[in-house]
Amino acid sequence: MAEPQNIRKRKYRSDGVSPTWVKRTIEGPGIWATCVKGKEKGTVGELYDLFESLAAEMWPVEGHGSSTRDRGGSDADPDDEEEEIDLETQIAKEVAALKRPKVEKRFVNCLTNTQCVIFMSCKPPVDPVQLVLQHVENVHKTGVTRTKYTHRLTPVSGTCVANIPEIQSLCRRTVAAYCARENGGDGGGRKYKIELRIRNHNTLTRMEIIQEVARCMPEGYTVDLDDPEVFVLVEVFKSTFGMSIVEDYYRFQKFNVMELANARNEPERFELGAGRVQDKDKKLEDGSGDGNV
Repeated sequence: MAEPQNIRKRKYRSDGVSPTWVKRTIEGPGIWATCVKGKEKGTVGELYDLFESLAAEMWPVEGHGSSTRDRGGSDADPDDEEEEIDLETQIAKEVAALKRPKVEKRFVNCLTNTQCVIFMSCKPPVDPVQLVLQHVENVHKTGVTRTKYTHRLTPVSGTCVANIPEIQSLCRRTVAAYCARENGGDGGGRKYKIELRIRNHNTLTRMEIIQEVARCMPEGYTVDLDDPEVFVLVEVFKSTFGMSIVEDYYRFQKFNVMELANARNEPERFELGAGRVQDKDKKLEDGSGDGNV
């Protein structure tokens, strides 16, 4: 009798994800998220709610939630038939809801077995880059993160096995899609920087990965580490390689929603000469606060 109780108690794994929600492999476009240590389960739940809410606004499901009000749209509406019409309408809605095909989940949590690291796979038509950009822009404007434990969000337009041929193929596809979307495929030159993050991977070196990604960039694109216009985000986790191309990465605090919220809600810390350290230095320069008059 002890075994069923243990199974029931261990609904969630030690890393905070449920075996019924999780995919065993990391694949497809998706979003990497870092979170507070020990709060992986709560992070997965809040990301599901956040992403589903944003996706419903950005990519609404056609025909989902449509009403059947036009059934009672005739001019004649006697008082003694109102209750019957309302009842018929309610029954019609219930039957339509039962017959409506189930909407497939557009986000799936993938198993990482790593503390503080979450990967949410996205299904079409969801674009992880657009989704994250929309969210960080909302946080930048309002200072509301809509999450409690999530730190940084990193979208990847695609993933592959972390070996040279697969990396080259994914990079070419990602770069071609970005150029076609942003400048009509004319290949106009821009300044870029590669932001690489490696976790639990020791097969390829950092320089090897950077060189392979740089070789796939179009002609006219030049490296600029100080003032880049375009950021190539590269995430290598164990045997999985993922990448995306974004803009405004530094303006949005490297997509760290907590930092964005702090910058919005406590502007005095980020204004010139307004922080506690600057105030202390100013007092020392003025000769006040040092105990010597």
